[in-house]
Amino acid sequence: MAVNVKIEESWKKALVDEFSKPYFVQLTNFVKQEYKEGKTVYPPGKFIFNAFNLTPFDKVKVVIIGQDPYHGHGQAHGLCFSVQKGIVPPPSLKNVFKELVDDIPGFQKPNHGDLTKWGEQGILLINAILTVRAKSPASHRGKGWEQFTDAVIQKLNDEREGLVFILWGNFAKKKGAKIDTNKHYVLAGTHPSPMAARYGFFGCKHFSKTNEYLTKNGKEPIDWQI
Repeated sequence: MAVNVKIEESWKKALVDEFSKPYFVQLTNFVKQEYKEGKTVYPPGKFIFNAFNLTPFDKVKVVIIGQDPYHGHGQAHGLCFSVQKGIVPPPSLKNVFKELVDDIPGFQKPNHGDLTKWGEQGILLINAILTVRAKSPASHRGKGWEQFTDAVIQKLNDEREGLVFILWGNFAKKKGAKIDTNKHYVLAGTHPSPMAARYGFFGCKHFSKTNEYLTKNGKEPIDWQI
């Protein structure tokens, strides 16, 4: 029997086969067990599929791939790199804003780190792993989320055309290795983390390149201002 997953309808239809596979049933049971044992899991349950609920399957224009949700209180809300309003933007996100200031004319550094507006415009902000135990990075690695998000990327690769995939860092590059570059536009580069950003993230101009590609293909460019 398929697991009852609260996810936007077009994604539920696109991923229906995944929800009944043994790995996903085991994954669901694992996450439920974490709650049962009194563990704090981020993001809160209502936000686990936030990226999908904000950006329906047929509305996706851009995909940004992250790794693991933030594991601090109040940070994660189901969108990679994004934090809820009222939370200080983490260093990687600050570097994203820094590059946007340099890349997009008129972009003003925001006073928060909530990227919901990007999701509403067709940017799927997806982490490879969708849950994490509080204060324990990568604690839900290898439990099945990677297989699920591989299936998400494959579905977009196969059934959509002209998407922009933004892959920052080696993890994301590996995750997007099978993307068909004849059908889609792949922007791969250095991760925006403080340790790596100066080795190629700054100056990558991925944001303006994304908009150039979207415009060239008759799609509305992204308003990056949040």
